[in-house]
Amino acid sequence: MTSPAPTNLLYTDVEEALRSSVADLLAKRSGPEAVLAALDSGNTHDTNLWRTLAEQLDVAGLLIPEALGGVGGSAREAAVIAEELGRAVTPVPFLGSAVLATSALLACDTAAEPVAKLLAALASGDTTAALAVPLAAMPGTAFPDAVTVADGRLTGTVTSVVDAGAADVLVVPAGGGLYSVAVGDGVTVTGLIALDRTRAIADVTFADAPADLLAGPETAAAALDSALTTGAGILASEQLGVAEWCLDTTLRYVKERFQFGRAVGSFQALKHRLADVWLELVTARAAARYAADCLATGRADVDVAVSIAQSHCSMVAVHAAEEAIQLHGGIGMTWEHPAHLFLKRAKSDEIALGTPGRHRARLAGLIDLPGPVA
Repeated sequence: MTSPAPTNLLYTDVEEALRSSVADLLAKRSGPEAVLAALDSGNTHDTNLWRTLAEQLDVAGLLIPEALGGVGGSAREAAVIAEELGRAVTPVPFLGSAVLATSALLACDTAAEPVAKLLAALASGDTTAALAVPLAAMPGTAFPDAVTVADGRLTGTVTSVVDAGAADVLVVPAGGGLYSVAVGDGVTVTGLIALDRTRAIADVTFADAPADLLAGPETAAAALDSALTTGAGILASEQLGVAEWCLDTTLRYVKERFQFGRAVGSFQALKHRLADVWLELVTARAAARYAADCLATGRADVDVAVSIAQSHCSMVAVHAAEEAIQLHGGIGMTWEHPAHLFLKRAKSDEIALGTPGRHRARLAGLIDLPGPVA
């Protein structure tokens, strides 16, 4: 019996080059201040930036094989992109379209015409999709039954669907199968006022909406679970990016802010608090990188790795964002400073694709950890 190849948690040269390209574009087009200004004007999706990411950096088709028109990248590269998008709280449908919907399609029969055609459209960036499940849906749960199927038409409502407002096509679990539905007749997308305005969610109602079958009952459940697992694993890297921005920005601020003739960063109490965040960040990076590598290589413990990463990175991102606001003092509490965007993204991500508590409960079952004795 051969041993699995050792895991390399370090970033490869290709991954660093990809990071640099994405970071440069976001710095020019979508820094936190620019995001805040866009939200003030009512824009919750940056359509032009998403088109640029798709056309110039092939972000939309990163996970799609070259034979289907994509780049043929892996979850490791997708995690690097998620990290940078988290660092800038960028309002683009990367999670909903390039990760969740795409992963669900890739777990179907990609030789089937409806699947291959939709993947090609997503890879080109001409089409954006969303997976019609609630934002809080997590891997390992029962197949949803909110939408019913009759004669190839869907009826029902799915609440809190991420990136539905930016989608042209919806990938819908219904009646034990997976279906694609074009946003149009029979589909109503109602945007919701969310805590995190940089990640828009919406309720989607289907009223006898025509649909194309993507996967039958024999494969649909596995395809949906694969998508949720991939999404949760890559979301951990986004949470890592959120925490990194919070720590970096706070460190810079406490070095420049003076009180009693000294930089406030020289006060021992603040040093200890920032050191705690840094230590959490180091462990979060290891957990997120391992989850991404497991997804990329198909390791047997991928479910364990994803639940560890989600349960840990969620809490680290929230703590880092809370400390950023606290240690910025009065300016950190203002609307004009972007720190609140990162706290809201961290809190939203804490709920997305399974809360830390739900992932820990799932993890206990995965590793046969006995529960408390009554």
